[in-house]
Amino acid sequence: MSDLLRILTHSRRLKHAVKELSIEQLEEIKIKLQTIIDDRFAESEAEKRINSEKDAKIQQYKEMLEADGIGLEELLGLPIEKQGKRSSRPAKYEMWNDEGQHITWTGQGRMPNIFKARIDAGEPLETFLIE
Repeated sequence: MSDLLRILTHSRRLKHAVKELSIEQLEEIKIKLQTIIDDRFAESEAEKRINSEKDAKIQQYKEMLEADGIGLEELLGLPIEKQGKRSSRPAKYEMWNDEGQHITWTGQGRMPNIFKARIDAGEPLETFLIE
């Protein structure tokens, strides 16, 4: 923070800084500060008014779209429905191992070792096909 702001925002520092000024000089400073404050307040009010008008127009457009049955998603070209999680593929091949466990494989990805061992032993893959 600059020195000027430190002085202006602290009452004791401000009082010490203006101790040697006359009443007329203090009145001039007061008028100038009040002018700045009024200008800033007017700018703030104008900005609030513009924003409220803008919000009112946005609300009016939303109501018009809703009355016509047009959603914001359609207007903006966004996907209407969110795509859900992809379901897993059904098993295409199955077999039972020596321990009695049911082993399945979709036919995609790495082939389970038990299938690979049986195929290497000479069994055709079609024998494990689920019908």
